[in-house]
Amino acid sequence: MANNEVTRQGTATSDDEIDLLKLLAVLLDHKWWIVAITGVVTFLGVIYALIATPIYQADALLQVESKQSGIPLLGDAAELFGAGSKAQTEIEIARSRLVLTRAIEQVKADIRVSPQARNLKERFLPGLLADSNQIPFAGWADAEITLWVEEFTVPAWLLDTPLTFVAKGEDSFALLHEGRELLSGIVGEEVSNDDLALSIHVRQLKAPEGAELNITKLPITKLIKDVRSALGISEKGKDSGILNFTYTGTNRQAIATLLDAIATNYFLQNIQRRAEEAEKSLEFLQEQLPEVHEKLTKAEQSLSAHRLETESVDLTMEAKALLDQLVQVEARMNDLSIKESEVSALFTTEHPTYRTLRAQRKSLEKERERLQQEVKNMPENQQDILRLMRDVELNQQIYLQLQNRDQELQILKAGTVGNVRIIDDAQVQADRVKPKRALIVLISGMLGGMLAVGTVLAKAMLKRGVQSAEELEQVGISVYASLPLSEESIKQERIYERQKRRHGEAREHKRLLALTHPGDQAIEALRSLRTSLYFAMMDASNKVISLSGPSPAVGKSFVSSNLAVVLAQAGQKVLLVDADLRKGRLHQYFGKHSDDKGLSGYLAGRYSLAEVTQTTEVENLNVITRGQIPPNPSELLMQPTLQKMMEVASEEYDIVLIDTPPILAVTDAAIVGQQVGTNLIVTRYGISTVKEVEQTIDRFAKNNVEIKGTILNAIERTASNAYYYYAYEYSSEDK
Repeated sequence: MANNEVTRQGTATSDDEIDLLKLLAVLLDHKWWIVAITGVVTFLGVIYALIATPIYQADALLQVESKQSGIPLLGDAAELFGAGSKAQTEIEIARSRLVLTRAIEQVKADIRVSPQARNLKERFLPGLLADSNQIPFAGWADAEITLWVEEFTVPAWLLDTPLTFVAKGEDSFALLHEGRELLSGIVGEEVSNDDLALSIHVRQLKAPEGAELNITKLPITKLIKDVRSALGISEKGKDSGILNFTYTGTNRQAIATLLDAIATNYFLQNIQRRAEEAEKSLEFLQEQLPEVHEKLTKAEQSLSAHRLETESVDLTMEAKALLDQLVQVEARMNDLSIKESEVSALFTTEHPTYRTLRAQRKSLEKERERLQQEVKNMPENQQDILRLMRDVELNQQIYLQLQNRDQELQILKAGTVGNVRIIDDAQVQADRVKPKRALIVLISGMLGGMLAVGTVLAKAMLKRGVQSAEELEQVGISVYASLPLSEESIKQERIYERQKRRHGEAREHKRLLALTHPGDQAIEALRSLRTSLYFAMMDASNKVISLSGPSPAVGKSFVSSNLAVVLAQAGQKVLLVDADLRKGRLHQYFGKHSDDKGLSGYLAGRYSLAEVTQTTEVENLNVITRGQIPPNPSELLMQPTLQKMMEVASEEYDIVLIDTPPILAVTDAAIVGQQVGTNLIVTRYGISTVKEVEQTIDRFAKNNVEIKGTILNAIERTASNAYYYYAYEYSSEDK
């Protein structure tokens, strides 16, 4: 019990560890699969790199200056309006619908003209023709056809729908949809269908009669999304103000044209924005000038009338100083009013700039109230003359200030240049940016290798079949022999199947490997098993050995027949019995027929033991084939006749070898095993699982049958199990 616990602990420890050498061995075993899969994936990558649509890139360079150059807008307030926007803000403006829509409409990127597909290659591989048309937009040109479309308008239900443009002659054409003519006209004139809200203006057409092209009006929303995905804008360096515009596409001329339009419209919207600021300020000033002029005139008239009426004298020095202060405060307050009106167009009342202006106004209002209080302490005649002179001087100062400001804004509006300038126009790079053929081939090779290795390792992990005798011994199952896979046996099996199809089973029989190739490593392993059986049978109740298996196709008949030959060649008298009454095939190895007298006839009482026992070409070896397939194999095997046969055979033969059916399929092997002294099971490398073998032993145990051990058959020579393989060769000198 303690030994079993130690074994299980050792097994668990080894299972938790990763045997790198074993993984490497598995990869070496499947090296040609890995090479093949890697080669196929790499080949597909090469094909893709050759046929993929070439992608080109155009780039342009723009500068966003931090401040407005030229005449300041509003003196000290210029810092509020001339400060440059951050790079990300300018990038988002350049990618806005405003800029992109104007650019698309400018170059007519929403009108696409293309030839109709003439073959499967053009239909499914349009990228091969992508560089043949260098017309940017709204046109097509090749050796036979030239078409330029000036304007094209379609209803909403025809957006993104290819219409067929048919040339009817040098100057006439027709527009069709699904074979129905929508309109027709001549080159140079706008043609429309008012019922459909459809119109087209063809500027130039040169095509043979009957030539057809596809013309499509693309929805602007879809185009903007496509343009944004192909447009890249980034700042070169931190806070440099240099923006790098890039645009990718298949048509070299088209991408350069569209990128130029995007840069130009971004530049123009910047100028337009600054011109609008000056225009708004100018409108405000021009509204104020007539009012201020009228106030100035009235003030001068009032002052003149007062002097004539009262014959007053000039102000005293003290009153004159007070007048200058009042005029200065009033002028500053008026200037703040102008600034507030301009700031209110840009910011809300809660903006810090707006709140600063309001705080300055309150301070000036307090100063004005103080000066007005001093005026009230003066004589009444002096107060009147001071008030009238203040109105005149204040309105004169405001009027002159507004006139100067009006002239400044007129000059600024006429010379607005904005704070954006185009440094480099759009230019297409000489080499394609996609696909990068060398990189694609390299990546496809790496992916192919990873896929191949992953597939091999996954297959190895999912393959639960026994890979070595050690796997069985670790769970306490004895392995009496490990038989290498025989290439000669495989060849003989193929020859037999081919001749069987050609001549039938009656004329052909399988060749026994122990006779045709006695030096084969599998036969040498059976000779080793022969020695092991001697010790296994020492405590057995009789001389009968039973061979069974977990499932069909484990090579049980191959092992039974060749083991019988090896035992007979050692001088022992052997009887080989085919107890698989359902699908027994031992008769194929000895040139017998399946309908010959066999075990089924003996158990049914139709023949005697001597009548069903047949000699073979091997000295000391007799065989009892299965005979005709009975309807009740299990019931026949339960007859006392079987036990009697074993008793008689044990007295006459040194070893009785019985080939039984797989226990997990039918119960026949358990019936036979109860009367056998030594029971062995045959397992197959890579097919039988450890759990399956354990279930086989458990099934026998429930029928009171003890399994001495197993024979691991058909071990393939691989790098992962090289140390379990018989590495020696049998030569004639060793015989």
